[in-house]
Amino acid sequence: MAKKEKEEYQHSETGVSGQYKTWFLDYASYVILERAVPAIEDGLKPVQRRILHAMKEMDDGRFNKVANIIGQSMQYHPHGDASIGDALVNMGQKELLIETQGNWGDVRTGDDAAAPRYIEARLSKFALEVAFNAKTTNWQLSYDGRKNEPITLPMKFPLLLAQGAEGIAVGLATKILPHNFCELIDASIKYLRGKKFELLPDFLTGGSMDASNYNEGRRGGKVRVRSVIEEIDKKTLVIRSVPYGVTTTQLMESIVKANDQGKIKIRKVADHTAADVEIIIELAAGISPDITIDALYAFTDCEVSISPNACVIVNNKPMFLGVPELLRIATDNTKELLRRELEIKLAELQEKWHYTSLEKIFFEEKIYKELEKKHETWEKVLVAIDKGFDPFKKQLKREITREDIIKLTEKPVRRIYRLDIDELNAQIKNLEAEIRAVKHDLANLVDFAVAYFETLLKKYGKGRERRTEIRQFDTIQAKSVAIANIKLYANFADGFIGTGLKKDELIAEVSDLDDIVAFTKAGIMKVVKVSDKVFIGKDIIHAAVFQKGDERTTYNMIYVDGKTGVSYAKRFNVTGVTRDKEYDLTKGSEKSRVHYFTTNPNGEAEVVKIVLSPNCSAKKKELEFYFEELEIKGRGSIGNQVTKYPIKSVKFKEAGKSTLDAKKLWFDNKFGRLNTDEKGEYLGKFEAEDRLLVIFIDGNYEIVDQELTQRFETDKILLIEKYDAEKVITAVYLDNEKQQFNIKRFKIETSTLNSKFLFIKEGKDNRLEAVTTDPNPVLKVQTGRGQSINKAKFKVDKMVEVMGWKAVGAKLVDFSKSVEMEWDKPVEDGGQGALFE
Repeated sequence: MAKKEKEEYQHSETGVSGQYKTWFLDYASYVILERAVPAIEDGLKPVQRRILHAMKEMDDGRFNKVANIIGQSMQYHPHGDASIGDALVNMGQKELLIETQGNWGDVRTGDDAAAPRYIEARLSKFALEVAFNAKTTNWQLSYDGRKNEPITLPMKFPLLLAQGAEGIAVGLATKILPHNFCELIDASIKYLRGKKFELLPDFLTGGSMDASNYNEGRRGGKVRVRSVIEEIDKKTLVIRSVPYGVTTTQLMESIVKANDQGKIKIRKVADHTAADVEIIIELAAGISPDITIDALYAFTDCEVSISPNACVIVNNKPMFLGVPELLRIATDNTKELLRRELEIKLAELQEKWHYTSLEKIFFEEKIYKELEKKHETWEKVLVAIDKGFDPFKKQLKREITREDIIKLTEKPVRRIYRLDIDELNAQIKNLEAEIRAVKHDLANLVDFAVAYFETLLKKYGKGRERRTEIRQFDTIQAKSVAIANIKLYANFADGFIGTGLKKDELIAEVSDLDDIVAFTKAGIMKVVKVSDKVFIGKDIIHAAVFQKGDERTTYNMIYVDGKTGVSYAKRFNVTGVTRDKEYDLTKGSEKSRVHYFTTNPNGEAEVVKIVLSPNCSAKKKELEFYFEELEIKGRGSIGNQVTKYPIKSVKFKEAGKSTLDAKKLWFDNKFGRLNTDEKGEYLGKFEAEDRLLVIFIDGNYEIVDQELTQRFETDKILLIEKYDAEKVITAVYLDNEKQQFNIKRFKIETSTLNSKFLFIKEGKDNRLEAVTTDPNPVLKVQTGRGQSINKAKFKVDKMVEVMGWKAVGAKLVDFSKSVEMEWDKPVEDGGQGALFE
């Protein structure tokens, strides 16, 4: 190869490799800036901005076929009709900038919109007010150079936060969640006033949301969104909403999948969604609705976690900002656009004032007569007219231009003789008033911007109230709500447990999320996952589901130390272990063996009969051992010596009572849960047979057990406490038909668990107003307002007899909205029933 050719080859090779380097960067920049990420100025991606611009060009107040809108938009967006149509439908479904007509699909069900030739759209009044102003728009040439398109729209509203945005670019992505229209306006006003504000997402699909980790919409934050699930009865649940980004079809598929995997147990699921979401779930026999609701949140798309990632284009660069920053930037941008609009309006008013004043002087001072004089040239006519204005130029706010004079001369002669000078004076006066008002608004721009936002809220805020309930979610332990529908077997002699040992002994039904704890005759304990077959150790003596952190289940054990022959007794809990690790519960000698082993769910301490070997030297060959004398310790404790003599057998003799304190229960008002973690209101100490009384605002009571997986709707409960059948319940309720408050005292006469009983008069809008189990209740009642307030105290046990739980009760006071009631401490008054203050 010649030297010259070689140099050319090397040069071209370098050029190609360089192009490969820049091509990818160019492509990445294009995708980021021109397709996937919205601009900070108007909150729009290019395709959305071009659609809105095209619709503004077509706007005549009537609906246009979407197919026509797509065609118009293709003059500006060089990516085909499909991308334009999808973006248009997406904006239409957000119900903000675009009014729709026809079948536009449904984000809840996932149904697609009808074909573009069948559906119609137009710009909403809101969009026309906040998104367009040709005088404040910066323009650029379209991709083919034939037309102008906006660089960004002059958006006078935090649209980006209202609509949200989602896009995947090269090397980065954006996900900005939608926020509530009214709350955005309130936040903008607070920011303009220098006050603090907080913004949390709001979804058109409703539901409930835990935004405690939202992190202002930045990377690393997340929100948890749940469907609203209601219990119709003990056999039926209904789902009333879908989480954001989930369709009813996806939700049902996730429910069926969880059922097939054994995570939940249902008979049937059916979608009855029409105007509102309604998915009916029929439960299998014997399945708890409370546990099923928890399992739906834990194992299906009834709860989803969404991670925001607010990325926007600022000065042609992608930047990651928080929601408060986005709101502040949008509000500042709105204020600046309002300022520019005011300045433009002021300039136009001043120009109009200038010309109207010229016109008035031109006719009032008869300068127009210069047109009737015989001047040599047209230029001299113009000079003469200009000279005629000399005495009045100081009254004007700018110089008179040649164009001003020419415009005056173009007025028809007929107009001159009909001109009403008074009308011109009135016009000038009105213009001066408008100029003063605009200057005032410019001088008080913050107040003007606040008034602008308040007007938006008044005109467009109705029907845009928050749809997603903000609340904190409790953490659902998947193990505690998974349905136990897998059969677990054990080969006790060979030391295997597993779901595949179907020829061996069935020990329990478990879920695939459970752990199993097992003990062997050699004193070895092991915790393993549920599996097909796993080796524990020969001679298994006990296997069961392991509950981590369980401080009540107590194991009573007597074992012999293989090295010394001494037998020991111990009581212990197992609260936490390492899975698949062997734990020796004896002193560790190779020949150690367990004589006796029991599992006691509430720390019961039985009495056992110990028979010693007949060949031993002990005088007394039989003895009784009381486990209650032992302290409950950790699994690694050696235990107390029982005997140094060899034991022949240990047998159960007599059941014992629990040595543990009664279980303490609390009620967490935030999550509506019972717990033993000291969260919420203390309910007292509970023995195994104790029950809870729950009284609801609708006038029902229910007796329930201590199961911690129960769910309670705190806003529907007036009282929850330990149930005592001997306690008298005092209740005040509204009889809406007679417009009066009734009072009654009664004892509960039913014993059925988990069934509601209505104890107030049945009727529409009847409700429980106050309830107590205080043995000597005193009710404070206040009626009237202002100067006519009346206060009274009723010592109820002295004025109302105890009656049956179905009784209507006696009238207390007439109903009015001003009636207020609360329980007071009993008064010492010698037995008077009602005390007036």
